[in-house]
Amino acid sequence: MLDCVELRQLRYFTAVVEAGSFTAGATALHLSQPPLSVAIAKLEAELGLRLLVRTPRGVEPTSAGRYLLDASARLLGEVDDIVAALGRFGSGTSGTLTMAAVPVLMWHRLPALLRAFAVDAPDVEVRLVDPPPWTAIDMVQQRTADLAAIMVSDPRRFIARHSGSLDIVDWGAIPLVAVLPPSEGDADEPLPLEAFDGRTLVLPRRTAAVPSLPEAVEASLRSSGVVPVSIRTVETIQTSLPLIEAGLAWGILPDPDHASLTRFDVTVRRIVPEPDPLRAVVLTRPAASENAIVAGLLAHIRTNTPDPVR
Repeated sequence: MLDCVELRQLRYFTAVVEAGSFTAGATALHLSQPPLSVAIAKLEAELGLRLLVRTPRGVEPTSAGRYLLDASARLLGEVDDIVAALGRFGSGTSGTLTMAAVPVLMWHRLPALLRAFAVDAPDVEVRLVDPPPWTAIDMVQQRTADLAAIMVSDPRRFIARHSGSLDIVDWGAIPLVAVLPPSEGDADEPLPLEAFDGRTLVLPRRTAAVPSLPEAVEASLRSSGVVPVSIRTVETIQTSLPLIEAGLAWGILPDPDHASLTRFDVTVRRIVPEPDPLRAVVLTRPAASENAIVAGLLAHIRTNTPDPVR
C-alpha cells in the first residue's frame, strides 16, 4: 500500500492541512485547485483511508490524517536534509578529502591552510597522513590520497618530469635555516655558512625519486667551499631533530613561514649567504580538480601563493 505513495502527494497533503483549505493550499503550492484535489483523492484511495474532512471553515485532518501529517513532516524534513547535504557535496562544502603531506608541512603551513579552508567548507572531513615524499606520490597515483604535499629542490625539473602523470600546484618557497643545539644560543644572527666548516652535519638520505633537502644543502655548501667534518645520514627530516637537540650534530633544515621549528629545543638562525629555498608543491591526479572539494582546497593554495613557479 505505502509503496505507491509519492513524496509529491505527501507535500500536497501537508500543504493543504497547513493552509486549512484546498484553495489556500493550491495557492501555496502554485497549483490550480483541481489537480490538487485529484492528488489528495488519489492518496486517500491508495491508502484506503479518509484523511481530510470538509467543514464550514475549510478542511481538517482525521485521526489518520493527523498521524500522516506528523509522519510526513519527519519524512519530508529528512528528505530535505539529504538533498541539502548532497548539494553541499556538489559545491565542495561537504564530504571527505585525504591528504598526504610530509611532516615539515604539517607543522605550520598545512594547519594554516586547513583553518582558512574550513571557513568556506566547515563540513568537509580532511584526513591526513604523513608518509615520506615518494610514498605520498604513490598514494596519489594509486588513489589512496586525493592530494600530496611535498618539498622539492628543483621545482621546474620536477614539474617537467611529472606533469604528464600529475597535476602540480606550486605552494611557495620554504626557506632553509641553520638549526643548532640549544647550547649554541649565542650563535651569530644571521649565521655565516662558513660556521658549518668542520662541523658534524645531519642530513636525511637522498632519493632519486624526489630531489629535495640533501641536494639543496650540498649545493649550497659546495658553492661556498664549506666542508663538514662528517655527515650523519638519517631517514627523514624530522628524525634529524633529536640528534641536533642532543648536541650531536648541526643541521640545515626547512622552516616553512619561519614558524615551524620553534616547537623544538633548538637554536634557529638565518644563514648568509642564504641557501636557495625548497619549494612546496601539491600534487593531484589529472582531472582530480574536477572534484569540487579538491578544487576548493587548490583555490586556497593558489590564492595565497605569491610568485608561483611556472
